[in-house]
Amino acid sequence: MATILETHGLSMEFRGFRALDGVDLRVEGGTVHAIIGPNGAGKTTLFNLLSGLLRPTRGRMLFEGRDVTGLPPHEIARRGIARSFQITSVFPHLTVLDNVRLALGARTRLGYAFWLPERVLARFDEEASAILASVGLADQRHRPASALAYGQKRVLEIGLALALHPTLLLLDEPTAGLSLEEIARVVDPIRRVARERTVVLVEHNMGVVAALSQRITVLQRGRVLAEGTYEELRAHPAVIEAYLGGAA
Repeated sequence: MATILETHGLSMEFRGFRALDGVDLRVEGGTVHAIIGPNGAGKTTLFNLLSGLLRPTRGRMLFEGRDVTGLPPHEIARRGIARSFQITSVFPHLTVLDNVRLALGARTRLGYAFWLPERVLARFDEEASAILASVGLADQRHRPASALAYGQKRVLEIGLALALHPTLLLLDEPTAGLSLEEIARVVDPIRRVARERTVVLVEHNMGVVAALSQRITVLQRGRVLAEGTYEELRAHPAVIEAYLGGAA
């Protein structure tokens, strides 16, 4: 498969502390690529660079063959990269449907216009409904987002990211803080979403990583420690020592 995202020597320093140190990453199109590692490994810093929230100290980022190094978040999004965050960021007092309609409107000249009449927002109904169906929230469309279970809010946030029509979706700890039952409800929508786009996933839950990922990059202290499939890495001595706590 063709490479859709790559970094070369990506580094990030904060007042002398090197959070990322020469990271080379290659993500193939149409795959789910997981980024794992112990706390402090640099995973969130890497995501902040990929989504434009930070500008690297050194190195380059290429998306679909084009240099996107240092572009601001809105330009990164325009190129086709969308991101969800560890903390949910839905509009709690709007319905589930209105959350997605508003996100779709943000891609147009309307922007985030909360005061628009219903007849204007209605133009997004069909696409918003399709997005909700794709993430398994069609039956929740008329509920206020505040009434959703926490896991459902995480899924809704994925739906909001999909409203940007991304080619590449960055998911930052999508199952963080979820119960086992909620995790199962989040994994299936991610799997469905990944059928039509590339997903890069930061995740601590190794069961989720094993279920979703075709390729895994392991970070440790800001550097790439290893890369491979789940089966390859679960037997890798350095990975076992650094991340898996000695359990193969």
